[in-house]
Amino acid sequence: MATGPEGILPAHAIAALVDRSAIVLERPLDAEQIQPASLDLRLGSVAWRVRASFLPGRDHTVAERLETLALHRFALVEGAVLETGCVYIVPLLESVALPDDIAGAANPKSSTGRLDVFTRVIADNAQEFDQVPAGYRGPLYAEISPRTFSILVRTGSRLSQIRFRHGQPRVSDDDLRTLHERQVLVSSGEPNIDNGIALTVDLTGTGPGGLVGFRAKRHAGLVDVDRKDGLDVLDYWDPLYSRGSLVLDPDQFYILASKEAVHVPPTHAAEMVPFNPLVGEFRVHYAGFFDPGFGHGAAGGTGSRAVLEVRSHEVPFILEDGQIIGRLIYEPLTEAPEKVYGQGIGSSYQRQGLKLSKHFRAYDPAVR
Repeated sequence: MATGPEGILPAHAIAALVDRSAIVLERPLDAEQIQPASLDLRLGSVAWRVRASFLPGRDHTVAERLETLALHRFALVEGAVLETGCVYIVPLLESVALPDDIAGAANPKSSTGRLDVFTRVIADNAQEFDQVPAGYRGPLYAEISPRTFSILVRTGSRLSQIRFRHGQPRVSDDDLRTLHERQVLVSSGEPNIDNGIALTVDLTGTGPGGLVGFRAKRHAGLVDVDRKDGLDVLDYWDPLYSRGSLVLDPDQFYILASKEAVHVPPTHAAEMVPFNPLVGEFRVHYAGFFDPGFGHGAAGGTGSRAVLEVRSHEVPFILEDGQIIGRLIYEPLTEAPEKVYGQGIGSSYQRQGLKLSKHFRAYDPAVR
């Protein structure tokens, strides 16, 4: 039974897990590896290309499954290319020996999702992706499958992040309405609250030039995941301009933005989850973590729009301006954080509007 405040652990509590060897490091932490409410996970020194995605299941470790599923093994120390359409397994530099009342939940980093790199964390004996059960003691692995751009990675590259949760915190819809009344969680006036706050897609364009999004080019170049601001946008993306609707083509990847400016107060963290797939043949491709302080005025935010990574399913689908495309789930922190998103910690997406990943140079939508 969990004791003490339930919720998401802030950065200093994650650092305490490292000090207690509940998080075991193969090499010392990198600068800014501990984020306000999450820990970036680093790729290890080797990778396996495998025949298909898999879960080890209750009776097997990941290493045991690799004995039958691996196609070949290669080193990452000097860097290696991960090709689109292939599936790779990489041991992480972080393993865990979690207390019985602390569990982990992983997710792609924002920059990873915006590159359409499908990344999930696997634990030994796991029956679910991205879930590390309370009390788990053992290694962690990343499953990586680039979908649009081939990527260059190396030992220490950070594609995933993990949150640690004490107990089972619950924020009811009534709690969320009260929090919104105090903190204004989204800028859309009266929010749509039903198991989270609804986010809608902007297809009219609120920025200069009427830019509403980007569609990834099918045959673009390589992306070095550790290099910032090095790539020309138009070599990889087709800009999309103001329209009332957008036809999502199957197997195409889109970067769009929410109409709402999002605010995550320092007392909470949030996660964007896909909207009910029964309302349309599309989904927000990657759920996303929002750290405490995202869009917070005191941390330089004053509201920041959510960037949406969108795919259609098997058939073309018309997405309309203002259509609900995801929901924000808020959870409390176990205690007040010592640092928040954007507060002098090099956060890449504070005060963002429509924004590609940090690998691309700034784009001027007025230049067509």
